[in-house]
Amino acid sequence: MRDPAAVLLSRFAVEVTLAAVTAAIGAVVTIGALEFGTGWGDGGPQPGYFPFYIGIIVMLASGGVLVEAFANRERLRATAFLRREQGMRIAAFFGPMVGFVLLASLLGLYVALIVYLTATMVVQGHYRLPRALAVSVGSAVIFYLIFEVWFRVPLLKGPLEALLRIH
Repeated sequence: MRDPAAVLLSRFAVEVTLAAVTAAIGAVVTIGALEFGTGWGDGGPQPGYFPFYIGIIVMLASGGVLVEAFANRERLRATAFLRREQGMRIAAFFGPMVGFVLLASLLGLYVALIVYLTATMVVQGHYRLPRALAVSVGSAVIFYLIFEVWFRVPLLKGPLEALLRIH
């Protein structure tokens, strides 16, 4: 590990976290299977038989990953899983997507699409605002025509579409 300050996540932290998450999923599956019976009935295995044992296998495998991670913790702590620069690139992609989803739930899909595409084209693509707006509005119109008019599949609408009586 070259620069410890540049590391956001070590491989050890990721392996321990994922082992715990998969163990929890295995436990949920195992406990859920108990509600349906895990033995053999007159007609063969009860509904929870296979899920129960799959959950047990997942928990055992997660325990194995956990044991291995702690056995090799010094080497794994010295190995970077995610560096700061990589994390910033992921955030630059993921952040606007979260914003798009939130905006779509508040203002509707078409307005969110226009805002998202315009912002992405201007900030990340370095396009000029008039061109970005033209592409964004054009995309929203094309989406409307394809989904709403052609396929007759209504997409999420917000207050602007209600104001314009686009239902």
